[in-house]
Amino acid sequence: MAVVATVSGSRGSGRARRGASGGTARHASQGAGAGQERVSAIQRSRMIVALVEVVADRGVGQASVAHIVARAGVSRRTFYELFEDREDCFLVAFDHALARVRETVVPAYESEEGWRERIRAGLAELLRFLDEEPGLGGLLVVDSLSAGPRALERRERVLEALIAAVDQGRDEGKAARERPPLAAEGVVCAVFSVVHARMLRLHASGVRGAGKGGEAPFLGLLNQLMGMIVMPYFGTAAAKRELTRPAPASRALRRATVDPLRDLDMRLTYRTIRVLVAIAETPGASNRRIADAAGVSDQGQISKLLTRLEHLGLIRNVGEGPAKGEPNSWTLTATGVEVERAIRAEAGNGA
Repeated sequence: MAVVATVSGSRGSGRARRGASGGTARHASQGAGAGQERVSAIQRSRMIVALVEVVADRGVGQASVAHIVARAGVSRRTFYELFEDREDCFLVAFDHALARVRETVVPAYESEEGWRERIRAGLAELLRFLDEEPGLGGLLVVDSLSAGPRALERRERVLEALIAAVDQGRDEGKAARERPPLAAEGVVCAVFSVVHARMLRLHASGVRGAGKGGEAPFLGLLNQLMGMIVMPYFGTAAAKRELTRPAPASRALRRATVDPLRDLDMRLTYRTIRVLVAIAETPGASNRRIADAAGVSDQGQISKLLTRLEHLGLIRNVGEGPAKGEPNSWTLTATGVEVERAIRAEAGNGA
């Protein structure tokens, strides 16, 4: 899929577009720019999802740009319009994965009182994320180790933040204060070593994320990992108490990130997006009205595009149509509604 670089302006005479205020032309230009940004956001999101999947399947060293664009269904030209190279794409995916982790880990950590409860709440959310998003989790924990120096720098900053949080355990009492600062680094590295090894074993056995029966291989490690974290600061008895604490409350696991448009046999261009959005916003719109909203001045082009979307099962004509002397009246099908919502969600996320 290639990103459409230029689009037609609003319908009407050249004089109208070149009026004294230039308002119509500016409006068309702004609409085109917004549409192009939306297409770019969606394409970027698709390529990030593709990179995560390709890396999970083949490993970082064997994940080429050719593999990524083939999985995403975009051209190499589109890839290089959005990313400098494969490493740049990986770093964007890493930052996206890290942002997703922070969305749940930070609020959970900050909602608790006391060092031990804060660490437990944050760790529980991190382990849930690894169960729910095995591709993104693997990117952060495993694949970043062999993705180049810039990825390693990002990973090191994450570890430094975690070490600083664990090191606050030295403020919890006299015995804890006697522990050296290096204890926190040892604890964090030990936890990540366990998680890393578990990821490699699960990947080798073909298991990714939570099982069908609701098994959570990483969340199930919570008590044992908390015992490792607590022991240097509170001793063996406190570590044993962590092992017997109740399991975290279960919740329905979220579906792992996938490309919602992957199975759609179409080019996701600026005009396609504008057409679907126009029909969603004005159900029953005619060809001409949709063309105006999508910035398509050629009625032949809009007719061909609408026909193709109809054949794909995304829209349907509920009007009489030209054969009956009445204009077409287009609405989204159930599938079309899902695709249009996916487009809006991807454009909003911006990955």
